[in-house]
Amino acid sequence: MTETKTIKAGGMNRRRFVQTAGIATGAAALSSTLPMRVIAKPNAIPLGQIAPMTGSAAEFGPFYRDGAKLGMMHINQAAKEVFGGPIFSKHIAEDTNTLPTPAIESARKLVEADGVPAYVGAWSSGVTVATATSVAIPNNVLQISNGSTSPLISVLPEDQEADLLFRTTSSDALQGVVAAQLAAGEILDDYKHKTAATIYVNNPYGQGLSNAFARSFQMRGGTVHAQIPHPEEVQATYSSQLAVALKDDPDVLVCCSYPGHTSTFLREARDTFGMTSWQFVDGNKSSKVLESVGADVLKGQLGTAPGSNPENDVTKAFAEQFKGEFGHDRVPPFTTSAYDAAVAIGLAAARALAQGEKDLTGPVLRDNLRPVSNPPGATVRGADVDSLAQGMEMLRKGEDIDLAGAAGSVDFDDNGDVKTPIEVWKFTEDGTETVGVQAAGDIPSE
Repeated sequence: MTETKTIKAGGMNRRRFVQTAGIATGAAALSSTLPMRVIAKPNAIPLGQIAPMTGSAAEFGPFYRDGAKLGMMHINQAAKEVFGGPIFSKHIAEDTNTLPTPAIESARKLVEADGVPAYVGAWSSGVTVATATSVAIPNNVLQISNGSTSPLISVLPEDQEADLLFRTTSSDALQGVVAAQLAAGEILDDYKHKTAATIYVNNPYGQGLSNAFARSFQMRGGTVHAQIPHPEEVQATYSSQLAVALKDDPDVLVCCSYPGHTSTFLREARDTFGMTSWQFVDGNKSSKVLESVGADVLKGQLGTAPGSNPENDVTKAFAEQFKGEFGHDRVPPFTTSAYDAAVAIGLAAARALAQGEKDLTGPVLRDNLRPVSNPPGATVRGADVDSLAQGMEMLRKGEDIDLAGAAGSVDFDDNGDVKTPIEVWKFTEDGTETVGVQAAGDIPSE
Protein backbone atom coordinates (compact mmCIF):
# COMPACT_ATOMS: atom_id res chain seq x y z
CA MET A 1 0.00 0.00 0.00
CA THR A 2 1.39 3.39 -0.96
CA GLU A 3 2.08 5.68 1.99
CA THR A 4 0.24 9.00 1.89
CA LYS A 5 2.37 11.93 3.06
CA THR A 6 1.15 14.76 5.22
CA ILE A 7 1.85 18.13 3.69
CA LYS A 8 1.92 21.31 5.74
CA ALA A 9 -0.80 23.83 5.08
CA GLY A 10 0.01 27.10 3.38
CA GLY A 11 -0.76 30.60 4.65
CA MET A 12 -4.25 31.10 6.00
CA ASN A 13 -5.87 33.74 8.12
CA ARG A 14 -3.42 33.74 11.03
CA ARG A 15 -6.20 33.18 13.55
CA ARG A 16 -7.31 30.06 11.69
CA PHE A 17 -3.88 28.70 10.83
CA VAL A 18 -3.56 24.93 11.03
CA GLN A 19 0.02 23.72 10.95
CA THR A 20 -0.52 20.50 8.99
CA ALA A 21 -3.34 19.09 6.95
CA GLY A 22 -3.85 15.45 6.00
CA ILE A 23 -4.22 14.63 2.35
CA ALA A 24 -6.95 12.08 1.69
CA THR A 25 -6.05 8.70 0.24
CA GLY A 26 -6.55 8.73 -3.51
CA ALA A 27 -6.09 12.50 -3.80
CA ALA A 28 -3.20 13.97 -5.74
CA ALA A 29 -0.82 13.41 -2.85
CA LEU A 30 2.91 13.37 -3.36
CA SER A 31 4.49 10.00 -2.81
CA SER A 32 7.99 8.63 -2.86
CA THR A 33 6.82 6.10 -5.45
CA LEU A 34 5.84 8.80 -7.95
CA PRO A 35 8.34 10.30 -10.39
CA MET A 36 9.83 13.64 -9.41
CA ARG A 37 8.29 16.60 -11.25
CA VAL A 38 10.50 18.13 -13.93
CA ILE A 39 10.83 21.79 -13.04
CA ALA A 40 11.85 24.48 -15.48
CA LYS A 41 14.63 26.89 -14.65
CA PRO A 42 13.06 29.49 -12.33
CA ASN A 43 12.24 33.03 -13.30
CA ALA A 44 14.29 34.85 -10.68
CA ILE A 45 12.63 37.44 -8.43
CA PRO A 46 14.19 40.54 -6.85
CA LEU A 47 14.72 40.49 -3.08
CA GLY A 48 14.01 43.82 -1.41
CA GLN A 49 15.23 45.18 1.90
CA ILE A 50 14.77 48.32 3.98
CA ALA A 51 17.53 49.06 6.50
CA PRO A 52 18.81 52.03 8.56
CA MET A 53 21.73 53.27 6.46
CA THR A 54 21.37 56.79 7.90
CA GLY A 55 19.76 58.27 11.00
CA SER A 56 20.01 57.19 14.62
CA ALA A 57 20.79 53.54 13.82
CA ALA A 58 23.03 54.13 10.78
CA GLU A 59 25.86 52.00 12.17
CA PHE A 60 23.71 48.86 11.92
CA GLY A 61 22.40 49.19 8.37
CA PRO A 62 25.44 47.81 6.50
CA PHE A 63 25.45 44.70 8.71
CA TYR A 64 21.77 43.99 8.00
CA ARG A 65 22.24 44.64 4.29
CA ASP A 66 25.13 42.20 4.12
CA GLY A 67 23.37 39.62 6.31
CA ALA A 68 20.45 39.48 3.89
CA LYS A 69 22.82 39.53 0.93
CA LEU A 70 24.66 36.50 2.27
CA GLY A 71 21.31 34.72 2.59
CA MET A 72 20.50 35.55 -1.03
CA MET A 73 23.91 34.26 -2.14
CA HIS A 74 23.46 30.96 -0.30
CA ILE A 75 19.94 30.45 -1.68
CA ASN A 76 21.11 31.14 -5.23
CA GLN A 77 24.08 28.78 -4.94
CA ALA A 78 21.78 26.01 -3.73
CA ALA A 79 19.11 26.75 -6.35
CA LYS A 80 21.58 26.56 -9.22
CA GLU A 81 22.40 23.00 -8.15
CA VAL A 82 18.77 21.92 -7.83
CA PHE A 83 16.75 24.12 -10.21
CA GLY A 84 19.47 25.03 -12.70
CA GLY A 85 19.29 28.74 -11.99
CA PRO A 86 19.01 31.37 -9.24
CA ILE A 87 15.85 32.15 -7.29
CA PHE A 88 16.79 35.79 -6.64
CA SER A 89 17.70 38.06 -9.56
CA LYS A 90 19.19 40.75 -7.35
CA HIS A 91 19.18 42.23 -3.85
CA ILE A 92 17.95 45.82 -3.54
CA ALA A 93 18.54 47.54 -0.18
CA GLU A 94 16.95 50.93 0.48
CA ASP A 95 17.55 53.35 3.36
CA THR A 96 14.94 53.99 6.06
CA ASN A 97 16.76 56.90 7.73
CA THR A 98 15.54 55.13 10.94
CA LEU A 99 12.27 57.04 10.55
CA PRO A 100 8.79 56.06 9.29
CA THR A 101 8.20 58.67 6.57
CA PRO A 102 11.39 58.15 4.51
CA ALA A 103 11.06 54.40 5.08
CA ILE A 104 7.59 54.41 3.51
CA GLU A 105 9.02 56.06 0.41
CA SER A 106 11.82 53.49 0.24
CA ALA A 107 9.39 50.59 0.61
CA ARG A 108 7.12 52.11 -2.03
CA LYS A 109 10.07 52.33 -4.43
CA LEU A 110 10.87 48.64 -3.87
CA VAL A 111 7.27 47.60 -4.53
CA GLU A 112 6.19 49.98 -7.28
CA ALA A 113 9.44 50.55 -9.20
CA ASP A 114 11.44 47.39 -8.51
CA GLY A 115 8.52 44.97 -8.35
CA VAL A 116 9.65 42.99 -5.31
CA PRO A 117 7.14 40.40 -4.04
CA ALA A 118 8.85 40.34 -0.64
CA TYR A 119 11.25 42.45 1.36
CA VAL A 120 13.33 42.13 4.54
CA GLY A 121 12.99 44.81 7.21
CA ALA A 122 12.82 46.89 9.10
CA TRP A 123 14.88 47.42 12.25
CA SER A 124 12.76 50.02 14.05
CA SER A 125 9.30 48.79 15.02
CA GLY A 126 7.85 52.19 14.18
CA VAL A 127 9.27 51.87 10.69
CA THR A 128 8.02 48.30 10.30
CA VAL A 129 4.47 49.16 11.36
CA ALA A 130 4.40 52.20 9.06
CA THR A 131 5.74 50.40 6.01
CA ALA A 132 3.61 47.30 6.56
CA THR A 133 0.36 49.24 6.89
CA SER A 134 1.10 51.78 4.14
CA VAL A 135 2.94 49.66 1.57
CA ALA A 136 3.35 45.90 2.08
CA ILE A 137 -0.14 44.88 3.17
CA PRO A 138 -2.11 47.08 0.72
CA ASN A 139 0.06 45.75 -2.14
CA ASN A 140 0.01 42.07 -1.12
CA VAL A 141 3.77 42.03 -0.51
CA LEU A 142 5.39 39.77 2.08
CA GLN A 143 7.39 41.64 4.72
CA ILE A 144 9.73 39.90 7.17
CA SER A 145 11.28 42.16 9.81
CA ASN A 146 14.70 41.18 11.07
CA GLY A 147 14.85 43.62 13.98
CA SER A 148 11.43 44.89 15.07
CA THR A 149 10.49 43.64 18.52
CA SER A 150 7.38 45.60 19.53
CA PRO A 151 4.55 43.41 20.88
CA LEU A 152 2.20 45.48 18.69
CA ILE A 153 3.47 43.67 15.60
CA SER A 154 2.02 40.38 16.88
CA VAL A 155 -1.51 41.80 16.90
CA LEU A 156 -1.34 44.53 14.25
CA PRO A 157 -5.01 44.97 13.23
CA GLU A 158 -4.26 45.61 9.55
CA ASP A 159 -2.50 42.25 9.30
CA GLN A 160 -5.00 39.99 11.02
CA GLU A 161 -6.58 38.92 7.75
CA ALA A 162 -3.68 39.62 5.38
CA ASP A 163 -1.05 37.55 7.27
CA LEU A 164 1.77 39.26 5.36
CA LEU A 165 3.89 40.62 8.24
CA PHE A 166 6.38 38.24 9.85
CA ARG A 167 9.58 38.63 11.84
CA THR A 168 12.66 36.51 12.51
CA THR A 169 13.39 37.93 15.95
CA SER A 170 11.54 37.66 19.26
CA SER A 171 8.94 40.04 20.57
CA ASP A 172 9.95 42.31 23.43
CA ALA A 173 7.42 40.45 25.50
CA LEU A 174 10.46 38.16 26.00
CA GLN A 175 13.23 40.76 26.25
CA GLY A 176 11.25 42.85 28.74
CA VAL A 177 10.99 39.86 31.07
CA VAL A 178 14.73 39.09 30.86
CA ALA A 179 15.57 42.76 31.42
CA ALA A 180 13.37 42.70 34.52
CA GLN A 181 14.94 39.45 35.71
CA LEU A 182 18.36 41.04 35.31
CA ALA A 183 17.44 44.24 37.16
CA ALA A 184 15.70 42.29 39.96
CA GLY A 185 18.77 40.16 40.64
CA GLU A 186 17.48 36.87 39.25
CA ILE A 187 20.32 36.37 36.74
CA LEU A 188 23.56 37.66 38.28
CA ASP A 189 24.32 37.30 41.99
CA ASP A 190 26.12 40.65 42.29
CA TYR A 191 23.64 42.75 40.32
CA LYS A 192 20.28 43.80 41.79
CA HIS A 193 18.14 46.93 41.96
CA LYS A 194 15.02 47.76 43.93
CA THR A 195 13.88 50.83 42.00
CA ALA A 196 14.08 51.87 38.36
CA ALA A 197 12.94 54.42 35.80
CA THR A 198 12.88 54.12 32.03
CA ILE A 199 13.57 56.56 29.22
CA TYR A 200 12.33 55.36 25.84
CA VAL A 201 12.01 56.40 22.21
CA ASN A 202 8.40 57.32 21.62
CA ASN A 203 7.43 54.69 19.07
CA PRO A 204 6.06 51.12 19.24
CA TYR A 205 9.51 49.67 20.02
CA GLY A 206 10.38 51.97 22.90
CA GLN A 207 6.94 52.06 24.45
CA GLY A 208 6.42 48.30 24.14
CA LEU A 209 9.78 47.43 25.67
CA SER A 210 9.46 49.97 28.48
CA ASN A 211 6.00 48.67 29.37
CA ALA A 212 7.11 45.03 29.24
CA PHE A 213 10.07 45.75 31.52
CA ALA A 214 8.04 47.83 33.98
CA ARG A 215 5.27 45.25 34.30
CA SER A 216 7.68 42.37 34.83
CA PHE A 217 9.97 44.31 37.20
CA GLN A 218 7.02 45.29 39.40
CA MET A 219 5.83 41.68 39.47
CA ARG A 220 9.25 40.85 40.93
CA GLY A 221 8.83 43.36 43.74
CA GLY A 222 10.60 46.29 42.10
CA THR A 223 9.33 49.85 41.93
CA VAL A 224 9.24 51.81 38.66
CA HIS A 225 9.22 55.52 39.46
CA ALA A 226 8.63 56.76 35.91
CA GLN A 227 8.48 55.79 32.24
CA ILE A 228 9.47 58.82 30.18
CA PRO A 229 9.23 59.04 26.36
CA HIS A 230 11.47 61.14 24.14
CA PRO A 231 10.91 62.17 20.48
CA GLU A 232 11.74 59.74 17.70
CA GLU A 233 13.92 62.29 15.92
CA VAL A 234 17.29 62.92 17.58
CA GLN A 235 17.26 66.01 19.84
CA ALA A 236 20.04 68.34 20.98
CA THR A 237 19.07 67.87 24.63
CA TYR A 238 16.99 65.53 26.78
CA SER A 239 17.31 67.46 30.02
CA SER A 240 13.56 67.84 30.54
CA GLN A 241 12.93 64.11 30.11
CA LEU A 242 15.86 63.21 32.38
CA ALA A 243 14.70 65.61 35.09
CA VAL A 244 11.38 63.75 35.33
CA ALA A 245 12.88 60.26 34.98
CA LEU A 246 15.47 60.87 37.71
CA LYS A 247 13.32 62.98 40.06
CA ASP A 248 12.83 60.16 42.61
CA ASP A 249 16.44 58.96 42.45
CA PRO A 250 15.96 55.47 40.93
CA ASP A 251 18.64 52.83 41.44
CA VAL A 252 18.93 52.34 37.68
CA LEU A 253 17.81 54.10 34.50
CA VAL A 254 16.72 51.57 31.87
CA CYS A 255 17.41 52.99 28.42
CA CYS A 256 15.01 51.77 25.70
CA SER A 257 16.27 53.83 22.82
CA TYR A 258 18.57 54.06 19.78
CA PRO A 259 22.28 54.96 19.51
CA GLY A 260 21.87 58.56 18.33
CA HIS A 261 19.54 59.44 21.20
CA THR A 262 21.35 57.34 23.80
CA SER A 263 24.74 58.97 23.28
CA THR A 264 23.29 62.40 24.06
CA PHE A 265 21.10 61.59 27.05
CA LEU A 266 23.77 59.44 28.73
CA ARG A 267 26.26 62.30 28.61
CA GLU A 268 23.61 64.63 30.03
CA ALA A 269 22.65 62.14 32.73
CA ARG A 270 26.29 61.93 33.77
CA ASP A 271 27.30 65.57 33.43
CA THR A 272 24.13 67.36 34.55
CA PHE A 273 22.46 64.89 36.91
CA GLY A 274 25.41 62.84 38.18
CA MET A 275 23.63 59.61 37.19
CA THR A 276 25.69 56.75 35.75
CA SER A 277 23.73 53.65 36.82
CA TRP A 278 22.24 52.47 33.52
CA GLN A 279 20.83 49.29 32.03
CA PHE A 280 20.64 48.84 28.27
CA VAL A 281 18.73 46.99 25.54
CA ASP A 282 19.40 45.96 21.95
CA GLY A 283 18.84 49.46 20.57
CA ASN A 284 21.86 50.87 22.39
CA LYS A 285 24.26 47.93 22.02
CA SER A 286 26.40 50.24 19.96
CA SER A 287 30.04 51.07 19.29
CA LYS A 288 28.95 54.66 18.63
CA VAL A 289 27.51 54.92 22.15
CA LEU A 290 30.74 53.54 23.61
CA GLU A 291 32.86 56.00 21.63
CA SER A 292 30.64 58.93 22.53
CA VAL A 293 30.21 58.31 26.25
CA GLY A 294 33.50 56.57 27.04
CA ALA A 295 34.57 53.18 28.33
CA ASP A 296 35.56 54.74 31.66
CA VAL A 297 31.83 55.06 32.43
CA LEU A 298 30.30 52.29 30.33
CA LYS A 299 32.72 49.42 30.90
CA GLY A 300 30.93 46.65 32.77
CA GLN A 301 27.43 48.15 32.40
CA LEU A 302 24.86 45.54 31.41
CA GLY A 303 22.10 45.14 28.86
CA THR A 304 19.84 42.64 27.12
CA ALA A 305 19.12 41.91 23.46
CA PRO A 306 17.34 39.37 21.30
CA GLY A 307 20.15 37.32 19.90
CA SER A 308 21.46 33.91 19.06
CA ASN A 309 23.34 31.35 21.05
CA PRO A 310 27.02 31.86 20.09
CA GLU A 311 27.59 28.12 20.65
CA ASN A 312 24.93 27.17 18.09
CA ASP A 313 26.61 25.50 15.10
CA VAL A 314 24.60 27.46 12.53
CA THR A 315 25.34 30.74 14.33
CA LYS A 316 29.06 29.98 14.38
CA ALA A 317 29.07 29.00 10.72
CA PHE A 318 27.25 32.21 9.81
CA ALA A 319 29.69 34.40 11.77
CA GLU A 320 32.68 32.80 10.05
CA GLN A 321 31.23 33.16 6.56
CA PHE A 322 29.91 36.68 7.24
CA LYS A 323 33.35 37.88 8.24
CA GLY A 324 35.04 36.06 5.38
CA GLU A 325 32.68 37.44 2.74
CA PHE A 326 32.29 41.03 3.95
CA GLY A 327 35.13 41.61 6.42
CA HIS A 328 32.89 42.71 9.30
CA ASP A 329 34.60 42.43 12.68
CA ARG A 330 31.38 41.88 14.67
CA VAL A 331 27.79 40.66 14.33
CA PRO A 332 25.39 43.22 15.88
CA PRO A 333 21.93 42.16 17.10
CA PHE A 334 19.51 41.29 14.29
CA THR A 335 22.20 40.58 11.69
CA THR A 336 21.64 36.82 11.89
CA SER A 337 17.89 37.37 11.69
CA ALA A 338 18.34 39.41 8.48
CA TYR A 339 20.08 36.36 7.02
CA ASP A 340 17.29 34.06 8.24
CA ALA A 341 14.61 36.27 6.68
CA ALA A 342 16.26 36.15 3.26
CA VAL A 343 16.80 32.38 3.45
CA ALA A 344 13.21 31.74 4.56
CA ILE A 345 11.89 33.77 1.61
CA GLY A 346 14.19 31.84 -0.72
CA LEU A 347 13.06 28.44 0.56
CA ALA A 348 9.42 29.51 0.34
CA ALA A 349 10.05 30.42 -3.30
CA ALA A 350 11.72 27.04 -3.88
CA ARG A 351 8.71 25.18 -2.47
CA ALA A 352 6.33 27.22 -4.63
CA LEU A 353 8.41 26.42 -7.72
CA ALA A 354 8.47 22.74 -6.80
CA GLN A 355 4.67 22.79 -6.69
CA GLY A 356 4.43 24.30 -10.15
CA GLU A 357 3.88 27.97 -9.27
CA LYS A 358 5.15 30.32 -11.95
CA ASP A 359 4.15 33.67 -10.45
CA LEU A 360 5.95 34.15 -7.11
CA THR A 361 3.72 36.81 -5.59
CA GLY A 362 3.67 37.91 -1.97
CA PRO A 363 0.70 35.70 -1.06
CA VAL A 364 2.30 32.69 -2.79
CA LEU A 365 5.52 33.18 -0.83
CA ARG A 366 3.51 33.63 2.38
CA ASP A 367 1.60 30.42 1.78
CA ASN A 368 4.88 28.51 1.49
CA LEU A 369 6.73 30.23 4.33
CA ARG A 370 5.57 28.23 7.35
CA PRO A 371 5.86 24.86 5.57
CA VAL A 372 9.61 25.37 4.98
CA SER A 373 10.31 26.92 8.38
CA ASN A 374 8.26 24.95 10.91
CA PRO A 375 8.32 21.33 12.05
CA PRO A 376 7.67 18.61 11.14
CA GLY A 377 10.22 17.96 8.45
CA ALA A 378 13.90 17.24 8.00
CA THR A 379 16.17 19.90 9.47
CA VAL A 380 17.80 22.15 6.89
CA ARG A 381 20.68 24.24 8.22
CA GLY A 382 21.27 27.85 7.37
CA ALA A 383 24.83 28.98 6.59
CA ASP A 384 25.32 25.62 4.84
CA VAL A 385 24.81 25.65 1.07
CA ASP A 386 24.95 21.86 0.83
CA SER A 387 22.18 21.52 3.43
CA LEU A 388 20.07 24.16 1.68
CA ALA A 389 20.50 22.34 -1.63
CA GLN A 390 19.47 19.06 0.00
CA GLY A 391 16.42 20.82 1.39
CA MET A 392 15.47 22.12 -2.05
CA GLU A 393 15.89 18.61 -3.46
CA MET A 394 13.49 17.35 -0.80
CA LEU A 395 11.01 20.07 -1.75
CA ARG A 396 11.17 18.84 -5.35
CA LYS A 397 10.16 15.41 -4.07
CA GLY A 398 7.25 16.85 -2.11
CA GLU A 399 8.90 16.32 1.29
CA ASP A 400 8.76 18.63 4.31
CA ILE A 401 11.72 20.63 5.60
CA ASP A 402 12.34 22.67 8.76
CA LEU A 403 14.80 25.58 8.61
CA ALA A 404 17.30 25.93 11.46
CA GLY A 405 18.39 29.57 11.31
CA ALA A 406 21.47 31.52 12.25
CA ALA A 407 19.49 33.39 14.93
CA GLY A 408 17.83 30.23 16.24
CA SER A 409 14.33 28.93 15.69
CA VAL A 410 12.53 30.10 12.55
CA ASP A 411 9.24 28.50 13.61
CA PHE A 412 6.58 31.07 12.70
CA ASP A 413 3.51 30.93 14.92
CA ASP A 414 0.06 32.04 13.80
CA ASN A 415 1.03 35.68 14.47
CA GLY A 416 4.12 35.43 12.29
CA ASP A 417 6.40 35.50 15.35
CA VAL A 418 9.38 33.34 16.27
CA LYS A 419 11.11 32.81 19.61
CA THR A 420 14.86 33.30 19.72
CA PRO A 421 17.24 33.46 22.71
CA ILE A 422 17.75 36.65 24.72
CA GLU A 423 21.31 37.49 25.64
CA VAL A 424 22.70 39.43 28.58
CA TRP A 425 25.67 41.53 27.46
CA LYS A 426 28.04 44.15 28.82
CA PHE A 427 30.15 46.98 27.51
CA THR A 428 33.89 46.33 27.50
CA GLU A 429 36.89 48.57 26.98
CA ASP A 430 36.49 48.48 23.21
CA GLY A 431 33.13 46.88 22.42
CA THR A 432 30.57 44.53 23.93
CA GLU A 433 30.69 40.98 25.26
CA THR A 434 28.04 38.34 25.88
CA VAL A 435 27.65 37.53 29.57
CA GLY A 436 25.07 34.77 29.15
CA VAL A 437 22.16 33.57 27.03
CA GLN A 438 18.60 32.83 28.15
CA ALA A 439 17.08 30.14 25.94
CA ALA A 440 13.62 31.08 24.68
CA GLY A 441 12.07 28.07 26.38
CA ASP A 442 13.51 29.10 29.77
CA ILE A 443 12.06 32.63 29.80
CA PRO A 444 8.92 33.07 31.96
CA SER A 445 5.82 34.46 30.29
CA GLU A 446 5.87 37.50 32.63
